Amino acid sequence: MTTPLWQPSQASLEATQMHALMQRINREHGQSLADYADLHAWSIDNLEHFWPLVWELGGVIAEQRGDSVLARPDAMPGARWFPEARLNFAENLLRRRDAKPALIACDERGRRRELSHGQLYERVARLSQALRDSGVTPGDRVAGFVPNSEHAIIGMLATASIGAVWSSCSPDFGFNGVLDRFGQIQPKVLIATDGYTWNGKSIDTRDRLARISQAIDSLNQVVVFPFLHDEPDIGDIDKAVAWDDYLDNSAREIAFEAQPFDHPLYILYSSGTTGAPKCIVHSAGGSLLQHLKEQRLHTDLDGDDVLFYYTTCGWMMWNWLVSGLACEATLVLFDGSPFAPNPQVLWEIAARERISVFGTSAKYIAACEKQGLAPGQDHDLSALRAVLSTGSALAHESFDYVYRDIKRELLLASISGGTDIVSCFALGCPIRPVYRGQLQCRGLGMAVDVFDDDGNPLRGEKGELVCTRPFPSMPVGFWNDPDGERYREAYFSTFPGIWAHGDYAEITAEDGLIIHGRSDAVLNPGGVRIGTAEIYRQVEKVEGVLESLCIGQEWQDDVRVILFVRLKEGVTLDDALRDEIKRTIRANTTPRHVPARIIQVADIPRTLSGKIVELAVRNVVHGRPVKNQDALANPEALTLYKDLPELQH
Repeated sequence: MTTPLWQPSQASLEATQMHALMQRINREHGQSLADYADLHAWSIDNLEHFWPLVWELGGVIAEQRGDSVLARPDAMPGARWFPEARLNFAENLLRRRDAKPALIACDERGRRRELSHGQLYERVARLSQALRDSGVTPGDRVAGFVPNSEHAIIGMLATASIGAVWSSCSPDFGFNGVLDRFGQIQPKVLIATDGYTWNGKSIDTRDRLARISQAIDSLNQVVVFPFLHDEPDIGDIDKAVAWDDYLDNSAREIAFEAQPFDHPLYILYSSGTTGAPKCIVHSAGGSLLQHLKEQRLHTDLDGDDVLFYYTTCGWMMWNWLVSGLACEATLVLFDGSPFAPNPQVLWEIAARERISVFGTSAKYIAACEKQGLAPGQDHDLSALRAVLSTGSALAHESFDYVYRDIKRELLLASISGGTDIVSCFALGCPIRPVYRGQLQCRGLGMAVDVFDDDGNPLRGEKGELVCTRPFPSMPVGFWNDPDGERYREAYFSTFPGIWAHGDYAEITAEDGLIIHGRSDAVLNPGGVRIGTAEIYRQVEKVEGVLESLCIGQEWQDDVRVILFVRLKEGVTLDDALRDEIKRTIRANTTPRHVPARIIQVADIPRTLSGKIVELAVRNVVHGRPVKNQDALANPEALTLYKDLPELQH
């Protein structure tokens, strides 16, 4: 049996909201649930009892809930949750009006701004009234071209209070990237920053805003807030108004518009690296209920917590973070490079603000280790009780690093889901041990499984991650997809009536989960399927390697494994380093995993949310077009992979 890295004490286990729910189910439903496996099985076998319990536990504020929980329960897609319910998402996040801190906004310039729940409510009230005065009504779109600041959250909550639909991207998106997204959804108002900073560099966005305001005909107003300059000149931007001027009204109360459970709340976007981004529409009720479950039960979040997630407004973890207000937690925001003005900046903020739940990416944790940071030795992290990681698979060695150099006594939750569901399929579990390299559990109420190519369940083997029953945060649909054809093709074409997520995964002997990479990036040398994460994990052990990217190259009627590596400054890929990389991979995997070619590159292309793009590189290597390079943070990096002589023999 695998030895856990951490496990909760009996006292801490019994103090969790998850344990309390389990005891309630035993009392009220005549069960004898003893552990998480029992609870999870009950939750998916009793969806129509489980989700009302989440509603009650989360204290959902609603005009009405109704008696019906799930209409068309066997329809995938097509099931409808709480079809009689009427609620407002923003009302649930603005339930407090007191002086307790709601938001603490920090950035790489060292600025700190704090808003209490009462102040947040008052600013949302003023913006909500201003949006109404601009003609925004339920169902209209409001877009945000915004850094991760208080303005973004105020903008979203004001939009949601009306029953309008919020959609945001971060200000590092180029003109075409913004147009590819917002141009499809035709927003009535754009809320935007005058600029931002990244790694000490100031980037003015006003010229881009001027082009955007002219290119999107649907816009009635462009509301510009000062983030880079104290008093930015916005005279060259059509329909522009300054933030303070726009909010200059006497509104003090919010008229929350109650809407159906499945009323659109968010439009999020696929990465768009293979074409125009898909506009994924998420519901107010589904997002709220799913996030309440994930935060209250899987993260044990409550009003005493200080919640942080390093994210931009173009990544779904921002939407997840904001929902922490429904748990009455204090949110800490950060905008800028996570290593500016110094590599310790996020840990300095964690200590100063007494952060109890610290969320980030697997890439950030690996980078901290590569830089030799020891946050637990250098900072007071006594308030920290959980670290969450997502964005890619968390390497086994990163588990070791967290428990060695960050904190021994904490819950390390590697979580996985996506933009498609604005939530997670696999999560942390405060009543279960943490095992090295594993995601702790499949989410409550989520009938997650792993299938082979014929649709048979697998245990201890790798296959396709699926969900076999409906869940509340399934998208309402795609924008401009009236008959749902693109939606069905995206998730239900592999196994009819079953959600196929596109992850290559494995359910472990401990009932945890391992994500081995994206299914469409799986390597197939000699007919053996290999997840790219299996190779990345080994390569990251090698001292001189900063990061890597792996693809399968079509070669002599087969596929051969090609590994690209970005090395530390001053390190060159020589025969000795190649041999070390190959030895490390072979010793810990199989000979099939060993790359046929290892090539040093100066940069690795990634999306604007930081994910490496294996498919784009694979297309370049094979001389195929990359359709939408505006979806990349560094599209110029693709040229490094074109016509490489090492790949011609």
